[in-house]
Amino acid sequence: SLKEFVMGLSSSRVPATLNHPQAKYVQQAVAQNCVVIFSKTTCPFCVQTKEIFRNLGVPYEAVELNNHPNGQDIQNYLGEVTKAKTVPRVFINGACIGGASDTKTLHKSGRLLELVSKCHNPQIEQVRS
Repeated sequence: SLKEFVMGLSSSRVPATLNHPQAKYVQQAVAQNCVVIFSKTTCPFCVQTKEIFRNLGVPYEAVELNNHPNGQDIQNYLGEVTKAKTVPRVFINGACIGGASDTKTLHKSGRLLELVSKCHNPQIEQVRS
């Protein structure tokens, strides 16, 4: 059920306690945007994932790790907090939903938009109205 799924998501929230140099950057990005995709411009799965959100008309913040001065450190930190170092790492409303295949599965089942609609985000309000 969606409720169980969302309950499961809460366990992968970004812990504020990790004293990693990139923790604050990741937490701020995730707190300030409904959808954040930690990505690489060279990764086909990242391109597909961004396309899903684009086709839904859902704004997202993409952090291109291969263009970011601390990209490797950020990726290492994401590996610690999400238990996977692969990209994309997709966050919706503060919780990591996983990677490309997870995003695709949620999209096919109609649950991706459901998760996005729970965001308190003025941009998202415009998409829905």
